[in-house]
Amino acid sequence: MSFKIAIIGAGSVGFTKKLFTDILCVPEFRDVEFALTDLSERNLQMIKSILDRVVEFNRLPTKVTATTDRRAALEGARYVISCVRVGGLEAYADDIRIPLKYGIDQCVGDTICAGGILYGQRNIPVILDFCKDILEVAEPGAKFLNYANPMAMNTWAAIEYGKVDTVGLCHGVQHGADQIAEVLGAKSRTELDYICSGINHQTWFIDLRLNGRKIGKDELVAAFEAHPVYSQQEKLRIDVLKRFGVYSTESNGHLSEYLPWYRKRPDEITRWIDMSDWIHGETGGYLRYSTETRNWFETEFPQFLESAARPIDPAKRSNEHASHILEALETNRVYRGHFNVKNNGIIANLPQDAIVESPGFVDRFGINMVAGITLPEGCAATCISSINVQRMSVHAAISGDIDLLKLTVLHDPLVGAVSTPEEVWQMVDEMVVAQARWLPQYADAVPAAKERLSKSRVKTREWAGAARRDVRSIEELRAEKTALKQAV
Repeated sequence: MSFKIAIIGAGSVGFTKKLFTDILCVPEFRDVEFALTDLSERNLQMIKSILDRVVEFNRLPTKVTATTDRRAALEGARYVISCVRVGGLEAYADDIRIPLKYGIDQCVGDTICAGGILYGQRNIPVILDFCKDILEVAEPGAKFLNYANPMAMNTWAAIEYGKVDTVGLCHGVQHGADQIAEVLGAKSRTELDYICSGINHQTWFIDLRLNGRKIGKDELVAAFEAHPVYSQQEKLRIDVLKRFGVYSTESNGHLSEYLPWYRKRPDEITRWIDMSDWIHGETGGYLRYSTETRNWFETEFPQFLESAARPIDPAKRSNEHASHILEALETNRVYRGHFNVKNNGIIANLPQDAIVESPGFVDRFGINMVAGITLPEGCAATCISSINVQRMSVHAAISGDIDLLKLTVLHDPLVGAVSTPEEVWQMVDEMVVAQARWLPQYADAVPAAKERLSKSRVKTREWAGAARRDVRSIEELRAEKTALKQAV
């Protein structure tokens, strides 16, 4: 088979390489063309060097091109994959730093909460530019696979306003299933069957079967509490499982910032998180991890390039959805996964315009979703709170209405639990001014926001958060990796 796959934001080096090698695990895909595009010429050339090494070592006919000209990369593409992070780590640092001044402590801040909402404001105009290019120069009927966060907002904008055939993809369901299989003592995840449904990062395992036997709440709670690692790392998720009756897909740290109950008091935060890894609740944990990963890659690039000279092993193909979707669409080998699409009856007790994450099957006829699912009422209520924020955020990003943006942030569950309306109004002004270069739709609102900030009397504080760690140096990272190798 010969067709073109464009990857936007291909400078996300590790993830791009994973997608690339996954796709090349499909024998029929050896002749495809990968067109990489990114704003950074330097990052593009680094990832192209790595992928060229993979192709050369495996003696493949695969073509890899790289260009900063996005339209050229998209021209004739059958599939477009987005991994973009608009504003990079500079803007992301503001998503964490500025809300902390107002008492809002986020672990990740890329889905909702103050950081995720501003992330959406930066991303959505760019997503719509992608959609315009796809409609104009890609292969007719091209499919847009969005991996970029905020997942629901980006996918919502692409479907509703971009008018492109779009699916949002995430790996939270797979990771949650791996945990459940482990605590229940399964020999492999294939022994576990499940229905997982909700919205991205708030998806719920509403039916679990281990070798055909239904697993109830009490058995699952006992299994997690008995696990020597997860009992400490996933304390908040276990508490939610006890109260809601079902397990959430999302990590301890991520889940903590979507709910209004666990991160609103600094002295309570440390009770529910675990500091063994960033994903379990550390303040600004993903920002630190992303910064360290970037620094490590830039310093250790020769090692990354050397490690690319290895055989592609289909047995090590990851559980990221993209390669499996493409395989099903092109070869008709059916794939079952969990996909982010417009609701339209998929989940009966969530709004029909929402982007939901739920089971579906892929074959040559497309992505076919299972319809008529009903969530437990508590799960639905929590999802609806986030959906309302997502909808307002999309509308604010499209219109450039700063007043609607402030109402969006005010209605966020965690922000509303921590901050007053006056604090929210000032915080949004501060974030819009700080990120103005990535927020063209708010250009007319920036002068007035600056004026209000110059006269504001709302008190803020310089605060690192309840559980912040410093970015580690390359030397510290090296020492840690060496220690881990020696321990193994």
